[in-house]
Amino acid sequence: MRTAEPPQLTPTQMKVLRCVHSGLLNKQIAYELGMAEATVKVHMTALMRKLNVRNRTQAAIVARNLGWLRPALGRAAD
Repeated sequence: MRTAEPPQLTPTQMKVLRCVHSGLLNKQIAYELGMAEATVKVHMTALMRKLNVRNRTQAAIVARNLGWLRPALGRAAD
């Protein structure tokens, strides 16, 4: 039996996801990454679809569970 492969995110989607994990809002992510807020929203929609989640919190949790992100500093580890 084959296990499901984790979804593949683009490098930009990973950057956006790291910013989300850090608690940044779309406007802040746009500034941080030097792109339009609308572009951030496009990347968020795409990565949430790939991760099969409904919101940014779920996206960050799934990414952490996949080992893509480390726990944020100053927060207790699970």
